[in-house]
Amino acid sequence: MKPAKSPYYTAEHEAFRESLRRWVATEIEPFAEEWDEAGGFPRELYKKAADFGLLGLGFPEEYGGINADEFYGIIAAQELARAGAGGVSASLMSHGIGTPPIVRAGSPELKARVLPEILSGDKISALAITEPGGGSDVAALKTTAKRDGDHYIVNGSKTFITSGMRADYYTVAVRTGEPGHAGISLLLIERDREGFTRTPLDKKMGWWASDTATLYFDNCRVPVGNLLGHENAGSMLIMQNFNSERLGMAAGCTAFARVCLEEVVDYARQRETFGKPLIKHQVIRHKLADMTMRIHATQAYLEQLAWRVMNGENPVADVCMLKNQATQTMEFCAREAVQTLGGAGFIRGTKSERIYREVRVNAIGGGAEEIMRDLAARQLGY
Repeated sequence: MKPAKSPYYTAEHEAFRESLRRWVATEIEPFAEEWDEAGGFPRELYKKAADFGLLGLGFPEEYGGINADEFYGIIAAQELARAGAGGVSASLMSHGIGTPPIVRAGSPELKARVLPEILSGDKISALAITEPGGGSDVAALKTTAKRDGDHYIVNGSKTFITSGMRADYYTVAVRTGEPGHAGISLLLIERDREGFTRTPLDKKMGWWASDTATLYFDNCRVPVGNLLGHENAGSMLIMQNFNSERLGMAAGCTAFARVCLEEVVDYARQRETFGKPLIKHQVIRHKLADMTMRIHATQAYLEQLAWRVMNGENPVADVCMLKNQATQTMEFCAREAVQTLGGAGFIRGTKSERIYREVRVNAIGGGAEEIMRDLAARQLGY
């Protein structure tokens, strides 16, 4: 096998990329449009992804995980994006944001009970932070967890939760103490707890194949052993989770931008206008050059930050700015692709049309663009 050309990717990385690309081309891409129109995908896809080794990437081997660095995660996000179906990627990989706090702060007993089931694809994990009245303002969350002997009594609601209907385990942010960040904890809540109900959110602009829901807790009793870490110490776990989530989102958004570029290049080579292929018109070539420039710049920023994280840094400001750059690159490329496709881009069925509808959820989820700018500016001392 030839050595990898990149300073970040080894030959093993590239072999994984090739294998995953074939898997996505077989297991997801042929069904992406059908699943999007249907508003969901078969639960068996989780098991198939686990058997391939996708769900265990980066998680401890003792629970069924696979030792993998940041660049395996980038490859996974970007190869999944090749199907052009963000809703499938988001729900299939929701354990990527729901499970890390369990790994970091769950008790040995809790981890041994739930992690093998999640990483094997038998159970689904979700993260529940956002509330109907809170949005990106995590410090203002109002869902409460009151201690009652060996249980917490949880009351409140969460919304826009990915895998919200079908998940088995929910990592939920609750208020156990004073107002602000200092009074927040994380609890693992099983779906069958009495007092826990869900309603679907299925009228979305994009991510139609993603299972999204609002959660309700009405005197829901949760064992104290389901507390992740120490009481009132959940904010740090949430912030750690956000940094990882934002890197993953940036990887996916950059890849979705590349999917739009590839689709429109193929179209422009075949479509003829004014007696010549569309790609022979200077204005179209300039669009393609601008798309390529932004994709390459964002990919370089992503890989540099992943390398810094692997080497012990915590570049919060850069992660925030990268997340914005990636969503804006995705938006630019999706817009230019649909514009170049013309009427074909306005009709459902192209990847670019589907991706264009998914731009805003990426610009809002994981921290809205406005929040990202403000956090980056404060971290930079501005």
